[in-house]
Amino acid sequence: MAVDRLPPNLRLALPDAAQSYEQDAEWCVVDDGSGWRELRFHDYHEIYTVPGLYEKLFYEVLQCQSPPVVTDLLVEQMATERLDPAGVRVLDVGAGNGIVAEELRTRGVTKVVGVDIIPEAAMAAERDRPGVYDDYRVVDLTTLDVDAAAEIAGGGFDALTVVAALGFGDIPPEAFRVAFDMVRVDGFVAFTIRDNFLSETDTSGFAGLIRSMMESGELEELGAVTYQHRLATTRQPVHYRAIVARKRRPRD
Repeated sequence: MAVDRLPPNLRLALPDAAQSYEQDAEWCVVDDGSGWRELRFHDYHEIYTVPGLYEKLFYEVLQCQSPPVVTDLLVEQMATERLDPAGVRVLDVGAGNGIVAEELRTRGVTKVVGVDIIPEAAMAAERDRPGVYDDYRVVDLTTLDVDAAAEIAGGGFDALTVVAALGFGDIPPEAFRVAFDMVRVDGFVAFTIRDNFLSETDTSGFAGLIRSMMESGELEELGAVTYQHRLATTRQPVHYRAIVARKRRPRD
């Protein structure tokens, strides 16, 4: 998981653990040799420009578990249905610098296409994990026309992964829907989402979307687990839910 090119003089500090922030407002201060600067955790375009910073912050310091949890759950479902991961073509949305693709490949998946809206994410994936994606597209899924979506889908994906990217505006419900439409019927859909984004009080739109897709028969849940996604800056656990489902029919 570590990136060898992490600057040897990189310093990172979190705010006082007694101070609580909303998850999309959490921040740290970083010094890569040019002086201290403050970065919000969702300033991905800045975080990705520093080799190894993403891994150090989220995986070493905050102990993120989402990529292995959801990829294990997905591959276990494939094994249950006697599907060879090597024959599965996966669309990884919110691909970032390729950590999920790396986890998929270690579990036998050989065909992965990445999509992210941030150009710096694509550059970081090529820098940090060259070759984990067969193709990587920098695109806003909410503005994608039908022809462009069909060109990316290339006949349909066998699985969709969206890991630690839903519910905070990074990937809105409309983008998830577009990605879902690129999955063939009976393909897998694996994603993680914070528990409260699936509750009755959710205002992100995801609870309603997922509920309607399941009630309409578009989506069938196969397995789910609640787990510790990572630590907050308070050093308290942040719990997410990982869900693996199958697309049973296209939308009306």
